[in-house]
Amino acid sequence: MPPEPTRRPDPSKSELQMNNGRAVVLVVEDNAIIRMGAVDLVISAGYEALEACDADEAIRIMESRDDIDLVFTDVQMPGTMDGIKLCHYISQGWPPVKLIVASGNAILEESSLPGGSMFFSKPYHDHTIKDAMARLLSSKA
Repeated sequence: MPPEPTRRPDPSKSELQMNNGRAVVLVVEDNAIIRMGAVDLVISAGYEALEACDADEAIRIMESRDDIDLVFTDVQMPGTMDGIKLCHYISQGWPPVKLIVASGNAILEESSLPGGSMFFSKPYHDHTIKDAMARLLSSKA
């Protein structure tokens, strides 16, 4: 079980942190080709993209920045936790951060994810993910 997150969102900041007017999306994917495609997707949707190759790197990035609005993660990854555990960890430590989970192998019920998270099977359509990001980033919940 990972330790408690060390960095919590500043409650005085707005619900949606923006970097130069753009939302910041962290892509977590161990497959470099898929990760590059997801980063391109995020950028083409008008957001700033950060990338991590596993949950451990994602947590280090989350702890070092306070401007991440959404995490877009794969389920199956090497390291200390998979994408599902990562989502629960993020929802406890950074509750305003929105979550999108995708998998080519696992079929998940959204009820197994933190509230407000969205799940998509791979291969997904780019427009579906762009629409989901826009919907999540515009919501206050």
